[in-house]
Formats: sequence, C-alpha cells, structure tokens
Amino acid sequence: MGFLPFPQLSPSHSCKEPQRPIQEIAKGLIGSFLSAKVIHVSEENRKLIFSERDAMWTKFSDQVTVGDIFEAKVGPVEDYGAFVHLCFPDGCYHLTGLVHVSEVSWDLVQDVRDVLNEGDNVRVKVIQIDREKTRITLSIKQLEDDPLLETLDKVIPQNGQTVSDVLSVDDSVNYEPLPGLEAICQELLKEEGITQVKIGRQGFEKRVVSQDLELWLSNVPAGNGQFTLLARAGRQVQEVHLSALLDQEGIKKAVQRVSGRVP
Repeated sequence: MGFLPFPQLSPSHSCKEPQRPIQEIAKGLIGSFLSAKVIHVSEENRKLIFSERDAMWTKFSDQVTVGDIFEAKVGPVEDYGAFVHLCFPDGCYHLTGLVHVSEVSWDLVQDVRDVLNEGDNVRVKVIQIDREKTRITLSIKQLEDDPLLETLDKVIPQNGQTVSDVLSVDDSVNYEPLPGLEAICQELLKEEGITQVKIGRQGFEKRVVSQDLELWLSNVPAGNGQFTLLARAGRQVQEVHLSALLDQEGIKKAVQRVSGRVP
C-alpha cells in the first residue's frame, strides 16, 4: 500500500467538479481504479508514494506538440502566472501547463488575477515543452496578433485596394499631424540607432480605434533600414517613416520605450 497526495491527482477530477473540495473528491475515488506512477520509495521508512499526474504525463504528453491549440480551464493563479489544465479529445483534462504572466496578454499585466480567475475557460497555445522536466509552457496572447506588428495595408489601402474600415485617404491634402505625434517623433530621434523620422500620409477611419494616440509597427519586411509606423487616434490614422540602424525588434523596443515616456 502506498500514498497518493492530493496535488498528485490528475486535474481531470477537480475540473469535473470544480465546486467540491479536493478532500471530498478524493473520498469519492475510494474503490476506483487509477493509473499511477511510483515517484518515491523508501524501504527504510516503509514509504511508497504515487502520482496520477505523472502517469497521465507518460500516457498523454506524446499527443502534445509545440504550436498545438487547446481548450483549457484555469487552475491555481499565482503572481508569476496561471496553471491551466488542457482538455483532450475525450473531454478530460489530463495535463497541466503554465501561462506565464508575460504570455497572458499583449497589454501590460500587473496582476494575473485581474485577467484570469480559477475556473475560467480559455484557449491556449503550446509554445514550449520540456519533456525531461515534464513541463508545458502555454500562451494566451499568441492566439492574437501583436498590436505592435499590424500591417499598414489592413488600415490604409494601397494600389487601388479598398478597405471597408477606411473612410478616406488623400495624399494631395495636407492634414495637421495627430496631436502629440510631433513630440513622439522628437523622442524617437533621441533613441540610439534611429537617424531620421518623417511623417507620412494620413487617412480617416469609419470607426474609432482608440481615443488615445497609439503606435503600431508594420510587419512588412523593412528594406535598407527603412521602417514604417502607424499612428492612430480617434478616427485619424497616419504613417511615420523611420530610417534606422536597428532591426525590427530594436525598433519595436524603441517604440515601446518612447510610448512609455510620452503621455
């Protein structure tokens, strides 16, 4: 006879009955047949400890690969992230992974509990598997486009294309730059590696994306150190062209720093 601690039970039990205390769930398992793996043996102390979680890892981990997307249920939430139980085709939650706080949202998350609560249903993407340490790393935000990498063509049509959300684009009219944009351009010039900043064409959208001025970095491949940003506020949208000695990741970090400095 051995011992199976509560934390070593498969998450499928608590996911089926989330309102019941784990002690009551365990009592209901008396007489049941479970798959379990021996994780500790002490002949001297006559101890034998089992893990149903480890047995489920052995059975189901081969069915998980990087890039897979799962329906899942949020488990314990900690300061550093949330443990999330993965739902398999049989409807059971056999394995658990971690969504680190940095993978919860593209927005800055100060407290995971402001976004996720135990019992929430979420969709997650597998971004890393450490089979030796039996760990799965998950992401929620990677199921959405990075708002700093939006393509300009989605907002401003080019070469005669039409985009339903865009009301007008007129290169022949000189519009006033978006309020606050000139200050941002000045701050961008202070960033090491950025050599030139020019304000480009402007358009108007049918819908309000944000009342505050926001910046996106186009994911169109840059050529010869030329990058384009998209500035939006209210219904206005405007291009900002950069010349830089940086790569795309360096430009993105510079934009984030400047956005943090300029109110």
